[in-house]
Amino acid sequence: MDLDATLRGRYGTPAVLEWEGEISDVEWGVATYNPNRFHDVTLFILDPSRRLALIRKPHFAPDVWRPPGGGVKPGEDPTDAAVREALEETGLRVALEHYLVLARAVFRNGGRDLRWETHVLLAATQDTELAPDDPGEIAEARWGTLDELAGPLREILLATGRAFWRYRVALHDAALQALRTRTAVP
Repeated sequence: MDLDATLRGRYGTPAVLEWEGEISDVEWGVATYNPNRFHDVTLFILDPSRRLALIRKPHFAPDVWRPPGGGVKPGEDPTDAAVREALEETGLRVALEHYLVLARAVFRNGGRDLRWETHVLLAATQDTELAPDDPGEIAEARWGTLDELAGPLREILLATGRAFWRYRVALHDAALQALRTRTAVP
């Protein structure tokens, strides 16, 4: 299934981000633990007050937070996957609204290249209570703001020195820019 084409047909044309960088052996292990997965869906979930859902995984440092997301299972519809990931990671029921960013990354490690795609979607929820479903995967979920993601959280991610977080910052920056350029999202 061509995730990009399916998502474009339903949620519009995304901004495109091209990114490449050298990653550590540990990051390579994380990226390749599932040899059949070379993509993820990231969700910018906003509630009626325009708060942004953020998650922290158990292996993240206590001050590292990011928007939720995950993989599309083989044969799974990408909309169903995004809605499922939102529910699993945050407990929120969402409606997908816009395809914000298609990020095409090349992760390099010791002469090896891994091509990866991240599909960033804007989603709305009327829910206000966060309740992650899997404590083994999600340590905590909380509400934040787009300004927090663009400011303090951005600086924390960059300060880690990890390539994956530099990638996430580029992804977040592109999504925030896409949000600013959409008339439907002030």
